[in-house]
Amino acid sequence: MRSLKLTSHFEELLSEKIIAIQPLSGGDINDVCLIHTNQQKFVAKVNSASKFPGMFEAEAKGLQRLKDSNTFTIPGTIHFGEFDDIAFLILEYIDSGKQTDDFWEMFGEQLAALHRQNESYFGFENDNYIGSLPQYNTISDSAYEFYVTQRLQPQFELSRQKGFKFSDLDAFYKTIKDEIPDEKPSLIHGDLWNGNFMTDMQGYPCLIDPAVAYAPREMDMGMMHLFGGFNSRVFDVYNEVFPLVGNWKDRLSIWQLYYLLVHLNLFGSLYYNEVKSIVNRYS
Repeated sequence: MRSLKLTSHFEELLSEKIIAIQPLSGGDINDVCLIHTNQQKFVAKVNSASKFPGMFEAEAKGLQRLKDSNTFTIPGTIHFGEFDDIAFLILEYIDSGKQTDDFWEMFGEQLAALHRQNESYFGFENDNYIGSLPQYNTISDSAYEFYVTQRLQPQFELSRQKGFKFSDLDAFYKTIKDEIPDEKPSLIHGDLWNGNFMTDMQGYPCLIDPAVAYAPREMDMGMMHLFGGFNSRVFDVYNEVFPLVGNWKDRLSIWQLYYLLVHLNLFGSLYYNEVKSIVNRYS
């Protein structure tokens, strides 16, 4: 914990005595810790309120929307707020367990059920974050409009500011317009790589660290395939329950482009050639 004052503030919010604080791995953005009180455990995330305005409020809203879907195990939000320019999010602690024999089948069914949660628009009630970068969710009428204006264009603009160059993006946008399926907006996790799920004590899938929106459901599929870590049974069962539009695997790179642009803007030129390759393929 960053200060004794913050610890005391947490004790007031929780109405419990904190007896130990254990650092947890949390990436480059947040300090994450396990809080032991005299009654139970909590997970706390803290970061700079001025550097990442509204991050934890947005995360709390996203977690609640996922929880309301009654699909996956989702940690509940206990408190979020600010204290001395420190933003914090206190979450329910979910202990890890061993995967059930049908874990991956369950994952596929639950993901299909999540994606069946629809809205009349693409976007979300508020902007949020993807990693440490702002993610925009202005309401859009179509999957294509949403994906280009709220996902790709902001990332391409940021990469341009960082010195990366891409040519003929207009041709690229025109080509992918005919590739993107005309489907209803789905509630998606939005950052579904293998580090953002865990196994709870009952052996069930639990999702964490979302970047939610009502968006093309294939975005989750793209991210899940980008870095691996998901058993193929997830996708088999998903397609039995809620079949994806034909040739969906051929479109994965279109959705992966967004996440690769995010990585380019966060981590640098290691991802530049892969991004260019996708753009060139559809230009």
